[in-house]
Amino acid sequence: MKANGHVFKYGDNVDTDVIIPARYLNSSDPKELATHCMEDIDKEFVNQVQQGDIIVADKNFGCGSSREHAPIAIKAAGVSCVIAETFARIFYRNAINIGLPIIECPEAAAGIEAGDEVEVDFDSGVITDKTKGTSFQGQPFPEFMQKIIKAEGLVNYINAK
Repeated sequence: MKANGHVFKYGDNVDTDVIIPARYLNSSDPKELATHCMEDIDKEFVNQVQQGDIIVADKNFGCGSSREHAPIAIKAAGVSCVIAETFARIFYRNAINIGLPIIECPEAAAGIEAGDEVEVDFDSGVITDKTKGTSFQGQPFPEFMQKIIKAEGLVNYINAK
């Protein structure tokens, strides 16, 4: 399983309130949430993001409230993977639960820049910056997590069993 796309880059402590502002939480429709994804930190994100693109961030991505809307908005916007130095634990779990691939890799977070084309191999954990010709070793996804992601989330995975 692989992800491939262009990078949107953010810094430390990107919280769930800027991923999907609270004023939009009256909707649980993924398509509606996607239209407001990242708008308080990056007004152009929703106009520029393409299917398969990748978010790269520094420390503590997804901190703040525990809303599941945040990874849902990111996934529905077309993002294929989020790479960060570290994730807030509740965001990490919510992302896996809804089938959004995320990977912690401090070296990749530091070395990849906005606009770079990046490929992530979830089996090996290798993150390749195709623009710069550099590679980073992230944590490979355990098989059970890949099954959850392929099923588009934990609920679908359990229902399929």
